[in-house]
Amino acid sequence: MLQDTPSFLSYWRNARQRTVRVLEALTAEDLEWAPAPGAFTFGDLFRHLAGLERFMWAENVQGRPSSYPGHGPELASGVEGLRAYLDQCHREALVAFSSLSDADLLGPCRNPSGSEMATWKWLRAMIEHEAHHRGQLYLMASLRGRTVAPLFGLTEEQLAAASRSVKSGTPMNTDKG
Repeated sequence: MLQDTPSFLSYWRNARQRTVRVLEALTAEDLEWAPAPGAFTFGDLFRHLAGLERFMWAENVQGRPSSYPGHGPELASGVEGLRAYLDQCHREALVAFSSLSDADLLGPCRNPSGSEMATWKWLRAMIEHEAHHRGQLYLMASLRGRTVAPLFGLTEEQLAAASRSVKSGTPMNTDKG
């Protein structure tokens, strides 16, 4: 449960940074590519995440209705423009989230469907939403041949090698040079 505002803020900043790793691996040509006709592009997904964080979740936890502007390229284009939009929305949302007391996290929040839930649960939904789309972004980057830093420090292959070295009693060498 997310009952402590400083802990939530720290966790959320780290979660967003893991998502931003994908953007850092992309080129301008990648941004409006979609894996299928009608699917979200990289740009759409980043604008969607930015806009929802700022204009839905940050608004709702302050007792205000959502004002989500959509995810179209008119909001931000190009790698630098997209990064600026993502960063600006994140900064503004963090101001709203930082204003919450620990007691506020336990208090009610009304989501866009009109349902009421504990604020910490609404923020947990934001984190889960981010993780869902981060998975899409990593897969899309792979389809484009882009290498993105591993989420938690090791690739699957490195994890398997580390596991084998533990079983054999041989320390794993993680030097890549």
